[in-house]
Amino acid sequence: MERKKQAVELKKHMNCCQAVLCAYADKVDLPMETLKKIGSAFGGGMGAMKGNCGALCGAELVLGLLKSEGGRIHKPSAALYDSFEKKCGSTICKELKGVETGTVLCSCEDCVRNAVIALEELL
Repeated sequence: MERKKQAVELKKHMNCCQAVLCAYADKVDLPMETLKKIGSAFGGGMGAMKGNCGALCGAELVLGLLKSEGGRIHKPSAALYDSFEKKCGSTICKELKGVETGTVLCSCEDCVRNAVIALEELL
């Protein structure tokens, strides 16, 4: 199964961050239960919709697990962030969900899909 489809399927049973993380369980060589714990605080994005989308957070975590050798990876991290923002219209969960405006910019499923697409562009 294509990784983006797998992540969207996982989203049916877990939060956005967990879905992205768990779609890469085979590549990061960590058990899904561990990845679910790592991503558990990012349901509704950072700070319960106050900050970045959970799917983006999950993609950034996977990027670090796959690309960092213990040092900084600012450029790929910024590229991932920018790509996600371009695809979704924002990086902030409550903006994506239209909490204050009533206009949904990107559904959770599309955020998960776009996070994986953006990540795959860098891997």
